[in-house]
Amino acid sequence: MNEQAVLEVLGRVGAVIKDSHIVYTSGKHGTAYINKDAVYPHTGEISKLCRVIAERYTGNNIQVVIAPAIGGVILSQWTSHHLTEITGVEVLGVYAEKTEDDTFVIKRGYNNLVPGKNVLVVEDVLTTGGSAKKVVEAARALGGNVVALAVLCNRGGITPQDVSDVPELFALVNVTLDAWDEDQCPLYKDGIPINTEVGKGRDFLARKG
Repeated sequence: MNEQAVLEVLGRVGAVIKDSHIVYTSGKHGTAYINKDAVYPHTGEISKLCRVIAERYTGNNIQVVIAPAIGGVILSQWTSHHLTEITGVEVLGVYAEKTEDDTFVIKRGYNNLVPGKNVLVVEDVLTTGGSAKKVVEAARALGGNVVALAVLCNRGGITPQDVSDVPELFALVNVTLDAWDEDQCPLYKDGIPINTEVGKGRDFLARKG
């Protein structure tokens, strides 16, 4: 499955939003958005995407797949399922949870499954790479050997160096989206309404009062 085919899948389920006024998690404003939450209800489509990731790493002796909760849990489960099916060797699917101080921790007994294992970290969309980086670091802190970070979409131009120097960063699709600071945003200056259904538009308007 090439990038165009992946974009067609995302478009088919309504995950690609264009020509809108979006406020991103970073606080910047832009015209487009990859709504990964629109993909997850379509289990057949998300299974196909995760199989592409699994096929790429069948020769890496992956033993554990880890993702940040919440949405990433689905990616972890499907990717580990396909790796197990392809290789004939059980690959475990677990997840890391965000803490109150905005880090990620692997617990619930999953922490006992990581030491000494080859780990694949998976994530849906990379914008700043912050969550993925913290999961990589959490896995390494437990003694896991992080082989790669695989994502559905890299929309922030994130490099391996941005996510704790992972040996490989693989994205099913790379998308470059315009992003402006609030005071430089032409949409904001022109009074174009902010999308409150996706992104951080609702929070932004609440802060503005």
